[in-house]
Amino acid sequence: MTRCSIVPPHVLAALARSDRPGPALVAARTLAIDASLRHERLPAGPRPTIAPPVRQEVAGPQRTIHDARGGEELPGEVVRVEGGPATGDPAADEAHDGLGLTWQLWAQEYGRDSLDGAGMPLVATVHYAEQYDNAFWNGEQMVFGDGDGETFGRFTASLDVIGHELAHGVTEHTAGLVYRGQPGALNEHVSDVFGVLVKQRHLDQSADEADWLIGAELLLPAVQGSALRSMAAPGTAYDDPRLGRDPQPAHMDDFVRTSDDNGGVHINSGIPNKAFHLVATTIGGPAWQAPGLIWRDVLLGEISADCDFATFADLTLAAATDRYGRDSAEAAAVADAWRQVGVTTAGEGGAPIPSREQPEPVDGAADAALRLTRTGGVAGLTRTRELTLGELPEPDARAFRSLIEGPQLPRLADEAPPRPDAFCYGLSCERPELDVQVAEAALPQATRRLFERTLRREG
Repeated sequence: MTRCSIVPPHVLAALARSDRPGPALVAARTLAIDASLRHERLPAGPRPTIAPPVRQEVAGPQRTIHDARGGEELPGEVVRVEGGPATGDPAADEAHDGLGLTWQLWAQEYGRDSLDGAGMPLVATVHYAEQYDNAFWNGEQMVFGDGDGETFGRFTASLDVIGHELAHGVTEHTAGLVYRGQPGALNEHVSDVFGVLVKQRHLDQSADEADWLIGAELLLPAVQGSALRSMAAPGTAYDDPRLGRDPQPAHMDDFVRTSDDNGGVHINSGIPNKAFHLVATTIGGPAWQAPGLIWRDVLLGEISADCDFATFADLTLAAATDRYGRDSAEAAAVADAWRQVGVTTAGEGGAPIPSREQPEPVDGAADAALRLTRTGGVAGLTRTRELTLGELPEPDARAFRSLIEGPQLPRLADEAPPRPDAFCYGLSCERPELDVQVAEAALPQATRRLFERTLRREG
């Protein structure tokens, strides 16, 4: 299981290289913490039998909220339990309510008792680390940062973010989608879908009434943007000097090939996101009903961990046909949506993946010897620095020389698979040849701090 966080690495990376010292430092520290957590691999749970698509009577949620009080020890001090009174702390109470509303969607609409289908307790920690710019599911519990106070506010404020992260837990216990490339983008897509459905159901919004934004409540007024992502209009969520421009495509013609962000999982998820939006608005009414049921059937059905976009499109069409009939409006809406985003054509099979490369996140010197990146996080921001060893203080230059010449980084990369929405560091150079991506959690503390201060330091 890969660790899932809501801020994409390209967002945090852009913020970390911004000219705002405070938020830049916080973003760099967030990336470093995320990388240090990414190596933990949890055993996959057994695939459950598909729950009946009816409102099945199940027991209520079992929620426990902890407070890390700015530290990094999990889970922290218990501050609220199931049935207990509100604490008066907005973060703790928002987490408690968000866990409950997410449980309600899965139990009352989809007949699934918690993330594993067997009543798994829902645990969350708030006030994690100092000014932590992220929220994530670590395979056992939810973790929420408070944000830096300038770019991001507290991460419990966004209900769809809570629903997004908990949906990673459902995926872990069902499809187990590999967190890289197209399967990883589908992993992110599924979480975006059920995240917005939690919010839309709570607000009793139809597909036409909903804003289809992910993380709108996280961005503070100084940011030029509306949210982390827009399912209705991928690529338009933000355009900010610190965060950069939203890189999500809405069509396969603009599919991004990149080694960052585990192959662009937070970027290319815009394509299936747009497809779901088209399905929901074409069918009309509450999106958690017919569209959500179709996607639920796929997630809990015969889907492989390495599923690609075209296969996923076929599975959703089959699910719509099985549930509503071959000639139904629902099946027609699904088929047309995947055609509109270029995943399928009028004929059989999926569209080929174009070869457009992602633009470099920053302009680096042409003779740069090293390229250091930090990707991941729920916002999907990328932070990049190109440099030569001669630009660094001698102790740091020696440390980098040891890393690029030794076996440590490739070994760590092999041992620690990525986690959804967690941070990942990349280091590449031409001589000696190296191009490696390492989960933050796998890095020794000294190496993590080396990468953090190098990204933070102006070139």
